[in-house]
Amino acid sequence: MSTRLFVSGALINGAAIEVEGDRARYLGRVLRARTGDEIRIFDGEGLECAATIERIQKHTVTLRVGETVDVRTESPLGIHLVQGISRGDRMDFVVQKATELGVTRITPVLTEYGVVRLESRRAAKRREHWHQVAISACEQCGRARLPLIDDPVPLRNWLGDKPADTDVELVLAPGAAEPLARVPVPGQRIRVLIGPEGGFSGQEYDNAAMAGFRAVSVGPRILRTETAAVAVLGILQARWGDLA
Repeated sequence: MSTRLFVSGALINGAAIEVEGDRARYLGRVLRARTGDEIRIFDGEGLECAATIERIQKHTVTLRVGETVDVRTESPLGIHLVQGISRGDRMDFVVQKATELGVTRITPVLTEYGVVRLESRRAAKRREHWHQVAISACEQCGRARLPLIDDPVPLRNWLGDKPADTDVELVLAPGAAEPLARVPVPGQRIRVLIGPEGGFSGQEYDNAAMAGFRAVSVGPRILRTETAAVAVLGILQARWGDLA
């Protein structure tokens, strides 16, 4: 059975782990796993191992942990995606594809032209939802390290208090004179800012420039926000990451 499953907690050789909830139901009801089947499990921190199914109950599955190995599927390029929150499945798509393309961190930001408005309780639920989207993407694509997904925050607030742990910061701007493909090699840490379906306002572009972001374009056509994210991340990984 070539199944990969995320489990929380330490992976210790010989230890027993109980999988509950949706993942237990997925193993027992969807995959129809049986006692003695072997699957791959990972901890979201870079470790993966084989595990044997020891017991299947109605709501839990017990796994016996095997020997762990370091999984080398992380890109040498650390990409921090700051993404304007878009409506519905578009944001899910961005989180899924960004995870597959190897981003290390995703910061969802609320913008002037964005159609999504989140109060604190709903914002926490959306973050947890995106976390689950990233987990599923890691299970599928072979990553053993989950990207960090921040709480949603207004772009203006984030720009005023953004971390300094990067080598270059880029903002995608349709019509910008500098193509992304011509940006000099940025080092090993890059932060990229992409707007929602309504784009950024002029003031937001000005604020980004004052915060140190360099405006770049990805060609003559205006891309949808989810297309732009995939295109930008693909270019970055192809030029400086592990898709070269």
